Amino acid sequence: MISIETHNLTVSYNKRPVLWNIDFELPTGSIVGIIGPNGSGKTTLLKAIMGLVPTSSGYVKIFDKDLADVRQRISYVPQRESVDWDFPASVMDIVLMGRYKKANLMKRISKADLEIAAEALEKVNMLEFSNRQISQLSGGQQQRVFIARSLAQGADLYIMDEPFVGVDAATEEAILNLLSDMKKEGKTVVVVHHDLQTAKDYFDWIVLLNTRMVAAGPKDEIFKEELLQEAYGGKLNVLSKVGDLMKEKAFNVREK
Repeated sequence: MISIETHNLTVSYNKRPVLWNIDFELPTGSIVGIIGPNGSGKTTLLKAIMGLVPTSSGYVKIFDKDLADVRQRISYVPQRESVDWDFPASVMDIVLMGRYKKANLMKRISKADLEIAAEALEKVNMLEFSNRQISQLSGGQQQRVFIARSLAQGADLYIMDEPFVGVDAATEEAILNLLSDMKKEGKTVVVVHHDLQTAKDYFDWIVLLNTRMVAAGPKDEIFKEELLQEAYGGKLNVLSKVGDLMKEKAFNVREK
């Protein structure tokens, strides 16, 4: 089954294309990484899929339907930097937002909703922080709370914009374990990721972008020098040298 299909998808800002003629199909039950250099249109692609930016041409189908027909089956985790973390709400308040449906925002929270929210927080190891104000959390903890809210929604498709940015090693491991569990449950997870060095370890399907789509498919088909060179150009040589140096010196990618 296909979770997301795009055809001839083009997005323009001020009449200038920032995504051009994007065509791909993503299989259901996979962990998909959207990768490419800075400015390649990764976040714009997610926003186009979610209907958050207007498109100049083409279409997006989700589970072979229009977005409006399946919106309840989709959960979106934006970049942490785009969220106002000073908003006066507790961790539990934020996660319970995942239990509100678009058609019933005024419903009362039930005992079942509270149990689902608590279970979501437990999955990201944040249950003990339920009553903590979100502004008092670290960046990694805030990211876990947003993912817990997404889990509480009970979606089939999860779209995450750079969930690994600014998190510690423990949070990174927790997110990776969670993505693996979601895949086992038949969920589809689409993640924008900026780090080419770790992408092959994190994902089993790759969309490689640089304004246009360079390639999409299983990671072993995409991680080939000619495709990466096409997407990254001269930047690939720098990235490769950095990766080799880190491996040679056994440097940690992220602090413990």
